Amino acid sequence: MSETLRDEIKEKILNGYYNCEKELTLSIFSGKWKIVILWHLGVEGTHRFSELQRLFPKISHKILTNQLRELIEDGVVQREVYPEVPPKVEYSMTELGMTLLPIVEMMYEWGKNRMNEIKQEMHSENDKNN
Repeated sequence: MSETLRDEIKEKILNGYYNCEKELTLSIFSGKWKIVILWHLGVEGTHRFSELQRLFPKISHKILTNQLRELIEDGVVQREVYPEVPPKVEYSMTELGMTLLPIVEMMYEWGKNRMNEIKQEMHSENDKNN
């Protein structure tokens, strides 16, 4: 079995705890920030930790660290440390991670379209009420 997969996911696969393959995909994405992290790394390319923190001002250092760590353990993000002072650390998508990008982009497009529909519906409601 793949070395780059969280132990909890490996255990679920081995014990048949997933009802279908979609649950595996969702377990990789699970976490409030993972999808947007994957989108930025996949679309914009490599980012340093501090750059990711600036992109998500509401995320704590601990949560960002945990989300990145899980994505690394799952083999979809890689962390590269450069031997400099101060240390330079960069995060980027792996080849496996890039295979998730079309799914992430479809989710982005769906959400953008749905958000626009909701805004139009709300404006129509406001126009009717005025």
